[in-house]
Amino acid sequence: PMYLFLGNLSLLEIGYTCSVIPKMLQSLVSEARGISREGCATQMFFFTLFAISECCLLAAMAFDRYMAICSPLHYATRMSRGVCAHLAVVSWTVGCMVGLGQTNYIFSLDFCGPCEIDHFFCDLPPILALACGDTSHNEAAVFVVAILCISSPFLLIVASYGRILAAVLVMPSPEGRRKALSTCSSHLLVVTLFYGSGSVTYLRPKASHSPGMDKLLALFYTVVTSMLNPIIYTLRN
Repeated sequence: PMYLFLGNLSLLEIGYTCSVIPKMLQSLVSEARGISREGCATQMFFFTLFAISECCLLAAMAFDRYMAICSPLHYATRMSRGVCAHLAVVSWTVGCMVGLGQTNYIFSLDFCGPCEIDHFFCDLPPILALACGDTSHNEAAVFVVAILCISSPFLLIVASYGRILAAVLVMPSPEGRRKALSTCSSHLLVVTLFYGSGSVTYLRPKASHSPGMDKLLALFYTVVTSMLNPIIYTLRN
């Protein structure tokens, strides 16, 4: 099951980076830095799809680790290939639904003034800044979606690792504790990198946003984290 989830994680990372980096590199090496409204909406949809799907998939991977350590005798039946495939499909489906809903909601707004974003891709905060009139309701909706789709999987991960820690602490064998913690170390590191940068970006109050910090954080979770994940799991293997 771990490698089934890792295969899906790899596909998500490939899509995640391909939705942002090619256009960013084109803007860096040429003077053509524009993007059409349709192109911006497409980029936002795929970026949201892959990001939300990864949040859900990381939660499914944490549940897999919980079952492996806390219920090893039932692991083969409770985490069968069918169950794991269903968890992966649910992750992709949630990401697709949120991506469609979020993109339609944002691009149904009226935009005015010079349509220039101080960012290297069509992220939610800089696009909302271009909308006309009061966007407080839209920002609240984006914040609620972030709470539901980022915080909820994160709480599931925390609950899973809380149970894992409780099980590890009562293990009589030091070798068993070391093996259990080693099994979870790669996933914990990936979760920390992904959720740390994403939470700071989307769950901060609007008053604390600055273009420079937003771009730095976005560069971290779109490029650096995606580059480190394969290295982390390769070292684990």
